[in-house]
Amino acid sequence: MRRSVLVLIVLAVTALAAGSTSYADSSGAARQAPSRGVKHVPVPQAARAVDTSHPDHVIGNGTPSSCTSRKVVRAVARGGVITFRCGPDPVVIAMRATAKVVNAHGSTTRPTRRVVIDGGGLVTLSGMGKRRILYQDTCDQRQVWATDHCDDQAFPRLVLQNLTFANGNSTGQHFEGGGGGAVFDRGGQLKIVNTTFVGNRCDRTGPDLGGAAVRALSQFHGRPVYVVGSSFRGGRCSNGSGLSSIGVSWTVLNSRFVGNKATGIGANPPHHPNQPGGGSGGAIYTDGDNYRLVVAGTLMRHNHAREGGGAIFYVSNDRTGTLHIRWSTLTHNISEGFQTRPGIFYLGHGPIDVQHSVIR
Repeated sequence: MRRSVLVLIVLAVTALAAGSTSYADSSGAARQAPSRGVKHVPVPQAARAVDTSHPDHVIGNGTPSSCTSRKVVRAVARGGVITFRCGPDPVVIAMRATAKVVNAHGSTTRPTRRVVIDGGGLVTLSGMGKRRILYQDTCDQRQVWATDHCDDQAFPRLVLQNLTFANGNSTGQHFEGGGGGAVFDRGGQLKIVNTTFVGNRCDRTGPDLGGAAVRALSQFHGRPVYVVGSSFRGGRCSNGSGLSSIGVSWTVLNSRFVGNKATGIGANPPHHPNQPGGGSGGAIYTDGDNYRLVVAGTLMRHNHAREGGGAIFYVSNDRTGTLHIRWSTLTHNISEGFQTRPGIFYLGHGPIDVQHSVIR
């Protein structure tokens, strides 16, 4: 968040606090809905899970011991559709190294078109509290660039579905701004479906860095990151302990954010020179210019920010971006420092578009 935004915080809080429990349709006009709160919303085709019935790589031979960190790392580097055969019961794979998507293969820099990881609802990838679990960066200088416009690249398409990411930790990993305790994604396109994130961590303080669960940057052509039917619990990071981004649009559908905390102090940038910064967006932290955040069919409860936006922190620096909340419930989200509605800090184009939702 730019320094000029801080000057407007007090004005924004004063102007919007009086309407903190108001209800508005998409035009901003106040109205009363016949019912409000969490309701399952339709999922567009582009946001649905992909077919993994013909995988390129199958990890495991049917026993838990055959599903190893080494095999996950190798399969992710090769790319393609990845599934697991670890037996009929849930299994935890302790990741002893971060799985990294390789941008391109071969001397002709053939791009990796997609990486799909499907855990079948039984697989947990655990960072053991020691490391980030999954990494993709199309602008990583340590890899081959598939194109000369790395920050707006169509591939790789990374899809995470029917998985659990637990105890990832990117603390101290400040490359490209840090964050992304479980998943760091810069470039290409990211989609998350039916996936659980629990107990992930990133740096406890610092301005703008965030995403104990997921950090996303530079998505292709500004297309949204879809997050569908997923759960985010117990994340801890300076900002955005569920999701965090700069200049990225999100569409979050039928998901849950519970018990996440933004642990930084001093906001972004810090209010005072002796403060390290951060502490905003207990569950979701977004910043940038013309981008869109949609939260629909979603529960956000008992999230906490030491500064602003116990549930959601949304800032569009040039006031062109929009925030939409539909058929959702946001309750008991604590903003210790500032908010424009309960659990929300918002600076964007016009009022928040709230439909059929409970915010208190």
